Amino acid sequence: MRWLLSQFSSKVYCVKIWTNSDTFRIFVAFLLIGAITFSLHLVRVPGSSAPDFVCTSESSQSANIEITSGESGSSIAQSLFAAGVVKSAEAYFRVAVGDARSATVAPGNHRIDLGICASEALVQLLDSSRISGLINITEGAWLSEILPQFYAAGMSRADVASAMQTLVKPAGFTSLEGLLFPAQYSFQKGTLAKVALQTMIVRSLSEMQKAGFATNQSKFTQQQLLIIASLVQAEGNTKDFTKISQVIRNRLTKGMPLQFDSTVHYVKKSRGSVFLSTESTLVNSPYNTYKHYGLPPGPINNPGSDAMYAATHPEAGDWLFFITVAPFDTRFTNNLDQFNTWKVEYEKNLKAGKFRRTP
Repeated sequence: MRWLLSQFSSKVYCVKIWTNSDTFRIFVAFLLIGAITFSLHLVRVPGSSAPDFVCTSESSQSANIEITSGESGSSIAQSLFAAGVVKSAEAYFRVAVGDARSATVAPGNHRIDLGICASEALVQLLDSSRISGLINITEGAWLSEILPQFYAAGMSRADVASAMQTLVKPAGFTSLEGLLFPAQYSFQKGTLAKVALQTMIVRSLSEMQKAGFATNQSKFTQQQLLIIASLVQAEGNTKDFTKISQVIRNRLTKGMPLQFDSTVHYVKKSRGSVFLSTESTLVNSPYNTYKHYGLPPGPINNPGSDAMYAATHPEAGDWLFFITVAPFDTRFTNNLDQFNTWKVEYEKNLKAGKFRRTP
């Protein structure tokens, strides 16, 4: 018996020593980390404990889910559940936590099918075609091309017309054209056209600030820089923007007319081929840079950030002419004969169908 007690006592003593050791503490720490990691895994990954519809379910009914700017995933999950889109709020929340795309769900009214699985609900929330109140402005779009999107977004023509008349433009700018920054906007139901326009203008002013409009040391005003940006946007590809910006400056410095076809296309509201007919170059408008010297009186489209940057950062060069000989092949020169030679090459490529748009 004494021997047994002695053995037991020594084992207890050994256990005490081990539990007080650094090795034991590290072992316990690893166990805790493992437990926490496994718990997080259960939260992040959808499991059978969260009721969910089958992903193959088809639905003929839908609901409008309104998402506000900055709304949390848990709040969206509750809205989806309350509308009958998902079987449980937890099912969507688990999907959202495990998919980084959930953070990019745009605000607005989303048309979502009823009785679908949580992962499909997220897919539909990310589908911009299901958002009402969506206005998508592409780089180089005209104001006349943008306004119909306001009507499609649920804003009345009367509201839009009133906004156009009463909107106060930023100091130094006389035209709304050019001030609607190209981006995808989603406005909640009932948003006034004036608020929507102001949102676009604020974004445009911010982008102009980033491009250096306010700190630019050239002789141009901020509106003139925006006009240059719109010309750059219309006349070439992004990789050539800074060169086109320099061509504009060189021609203005030499007192040459710009002779940009894009300005006439703007007047005629027709997007056409590179070269105009002789009759088109005679159109009576201050925007016709074949008849009038200097910059047009206002922007000819709504330029993006790259064109804005090029307006304030022209690439040094003595070019006076440029021509797109083939798609993505724009060439620059200060020699008229060289330009005319390239023009012949362009005409051959045009006849050969190299400029046809692929479906």
